[in-house]
Amino acid sequence: METTLHGAEVTLRPAVPTDVPALAAIRATPEVYARWRGDADDLAAEVARDLGDPEVRTFAIEWEGRTVGAIQWGAETEPDYRHANIDLYLDPAVHGRGLGTDAVRTLARHLVADHGFHRLVIDPAADNAAAIRCYTKAGFRPVGVMRSYERGPDGSWHDGLLMDLLAEELTAQDR
Repeated sequence: METTLHGAEVTLRPAVPTDVPALAAIRATPEVYARWRGDADDLAAEVARDLGDPEVRTFAIEWEGRTVGAIQWGAETEPDYRHANIDLYLDPAVHGRGLGTDAVRTLARHLVADHGFHRLVIDPAADNAAAIRCYTKAGFRPVGVMRSYERGPDGSWHDGLLMDLLAEELTAQDR
């Protein structure tokens, strides 16, 4: 079981089944889900599946006493390729406040310090400028474009941007 993590502004706590309605409502906003994935039949079931996935650890992002999103991580465990991957979504009502960057930095510190990862990756849609700004502020660097990486809601393939952060690139402030 993961522990609760504290950032400068946010708290990351292990997500639990009672978080499903709030997280599904956040995912239902066009800026979070529909623009990138299209309409989902049952977002609550999808969020519940995510929380039940033994290979993904999901934290609820809390700010000012309320759940404003989720951040999750998984790992490539093959020793010669070992690294962690991060994904997150945040309520559009709190975009632009640095909360996503704080959540990413907080989780990155945890993954390096407590789990011993030397490399972290994140892969936003190549045209998701807000996410790319957030991840860049957290210290991630673009590695390359993954062409035709994921299918969009219009049925066509779209590029993704692979970004990574190495443990030694975490600043002293971020450790």
